[in-house]
Amino acid sequence: MMMRSCCRPLERCFGRRNGDGLLWHMDLKPHASGDFSIAVVQANSSLEDQSQVFTSPSATYVGVYDGHGGPEASRFVNRHLFSYLHKFSKEQGGLSSDVIKRAFNATEEDFIQLVKRSLLVMPQIASVGSCCLVGAISEGELYVANLGDSRAVLGRRGFEGETNSVVAERLSTDHNVSCEKVRKEVESLHPDDQAVVVYNRGVWRIKGIIQVSRSIGDAYLKKPEFNRDPISQRYGNLVPLKRPVLTAEPSIVTRSIRPHDLFLIFASDGLWEHLTDQVAVEIVSKNSRAGIAKRLVRAAIQEAAKKREMRYKDIQKIEKGIRRHFHDDITVIVIYLDHQRESFHSKGTLGSITAPVDVFSYNSEDAEENQVIGVF
Repeated sequence: MMMRSCCRPLERCFGRRNGDGLLWHMDLKPHASGDFSIAVVQANSSLEDQSQVFTSPSATYVGVYDGHGGPEASRFVNRHLFSYLHKFSKEQGGLSSDVIKRAFNATEEDFIQLVKRSLLVMPQIASVGSCCLVGAISEGELYVANLGDSRAVLGRRGFEGETNSVVAERLSTDHNVSCEKVRKEVESLHPDDQAVVVYNRGVWRIKGIIQVSRSIGDAYLKKPEFNRDPISQRYGNLVPLKRPVLTAEPSIVTRSIRPHDLFLIFASDGLWEHLTDQVAVEIVSKNSRAGIAKRLVRAAIQEAAKKREMRYKDIQKIEKGIRRHFHDDITVIVIYLDHQRESFHSKGTLGSITAPVDVFSYNSEDAEENQVIGVF
């Protein structure tokens, strides 16, 4: 233990063996119908991306939570959402779209209650929120639910007549007002408020503040009482509301997993800012499985470096906080779909992988894997 303590400052100074002290990854682990890989790179002073994978013999859950305004909402979702998914699916005899909606709603309600309790000591929590992307595979069915602009993309074999041997199929909806369809959706819900979406400095934002139209948290854009509170006003959160301008209602896609489906990429928008869906799918299809999530993260950082006419290794040397000026926190989870796989079922293993709450301060030599029999 003493040796570990001595090594930690050196790792922070010179970077870990992967060459980037702000990058954490897990190369490959099994799930019920294949393997998965996960990687996270931190850019903010406090990591606002949180993520987790739950595996059992019968189901796999994936969660990517991209926070904004602070890490509190994404950390809260990371601690509570899967428990609600398990609770409600057990009550209703299996996973369903209704179970997922109930889990999202319960998590939102609990976080709003936390905001109310914390307002006096931490008034800024009223403006903290998180995008929320969840994938679930159960009994041959795939569920993808999301709030915000994290994204799930399927990689599948190309059909006859398609130009690509592996095709990217987007499964989630980007709830971001930079998309005209989303912008019109928000405007249609507020016909009496011409300034509900504002274009400023080349970016569309709701009330000139936020790009995503759906989230967990962001209480001051959902609940009038958080606008009238004088403490909130001191933090510049005052936004007169006739009705909520954000919602926590998830978009949900359900589909059967088919023989031509190869893998799924779940990632925060930090990845998609730099890589197209098709480029990401091609990177996965053309490279070995082990470390594939890390490879995608590095490809995004490489693109970020090119845009600034920098070298990749130059960005690696930039400290957290300052690094946010070059790229966002990035989380990537790749789920491979191996059809008719039986070996993992026979193990009967429950497992949970949760990425570090903060990569910079994470002790990489501690166990990353926790058995979750007592949690679920």
